[in-house]
Amino acid sequence: MFMKNWHDDTVTISDECPWLEDSYDAMMVAESLGIPFQSIDLSKEYKERIVDYMFKEYQQGRTPNPDILCNREIKFDLFLKTALKLNADFVATGHYCRKDQKLINSEPVYRLLAGVDQNKDQSYFLCQLSQYQLSKSLFPIGHLKKEEVRKIASDQGFVTANKKDSQGLCFIGKVKLPDFLQQQLKPKKGKVIEIDRGSSIYQPDHDAPTIYKSSLQTLIHPIHYTENQGQLIGEHQGAHYYTVGQRKGLSIGGKKEPLFVLETDINKNIIYMGQGVDHPGLFRSGLFVKNNDIHWVRPDLLLEAGEKSRFLARIRYRQPLEEATLYREEEGLFVVFDQPQKAIAAGQFVAWYLEDELIGSGVIDA
Repeated sequence: MFMKNWHDDTVTISDECPWLEDSYDAMMVAESLGIPFQSIDLSKEYKERIVDYMFKEYQQGRTPNPDILCNREIKFDLFLKTALKLNADFVATGHYCRKDQKLINSEPVYRLLAGVDQNKDQSYFLCQLSQYQLSKSLFPIGHLKKEEVRKIASDQGFVTANKKDSQGLCFIGKVKLPDFLQQQLKPKKGKVIEIDRGSSIYQPDHDAPTIYKSSLQTLIHPIHYTENQGQLIGEHQGAHYYTVGQRKGLSIGGKKEPLFVLETDINKNIIYMGQGVDHPGLFRSGLFVKNNDIHWVRPDLLLEAGEKSRFLARIRYRQPLEEATLYREEEGLFVVFDQPQKAIAAGQFVAWYLEDELIGSGVIDA
């Protein structure tokens, strides 16, 4: 089965993901295998569930991850349901991850495992899948490395054997993000303020409360800057176009070190930036996930309020797993890393693991 998710070619870089060519390639592979081929159009649903969500998140100064949502809402929901209606037993995808199952209290529990090829592991993109979705999914290349997969495809004579890796939005391809966002989010000039790395903002607060919960909130709370804490260095075209940790796209030069976005103030339309990859404003020790945004791939391992546990966690694709402690409180989940993490962005997903098994995930609120 092949799904088309997009009709608007005005904001896509067409030669990076020509859907017509992709559909033809899929059909040719199906023909060479002697299996039926079906094409479905999910453009309307994709716009409603993914694109509209993206606009809303960017408008609020958050950074969404449409690929994770696409897997949860489109591929392993609408696409899966369509396949099952056509009498499929499973949906097999090309994700570099693995699945197995074990019995707990005589019931099957499905485990989502990292791909063997650590450079290609895509388990993070599936961090929102449910036990039911996993039960109907197969990941037949998760035990292989990319070059092995290409060799198999070449040996079989598939037209896709040497096709370059897909990039960009899930099944849309590379998008000119400013053009894409400007469809609904209009340009609006604002100030760019630089915050010096030696600012007193970054000095430890020795009077900070040390009680347990206040300490957690202090650890995860991002710094909110004001204009008088830095100096004006330029203008931008709209704070909603930028995200924490972003380096490119502002065209402000003449600095000794590269500039990075530290914070975007959507209400006042101000961007705060700092020089250098090690600027203290880029790093935080933790993050917070609201109760409604916590998801357990393994519900049998969920933490109840008042409980804590050690996990490995990541806040973006291909980031090395980092040691962290998860604290479940009445108001939500606190994730505190052993080492400060760079560019934690609200709207992105944090995923936590036990060794190579993905246990759960959540949308970063702060």
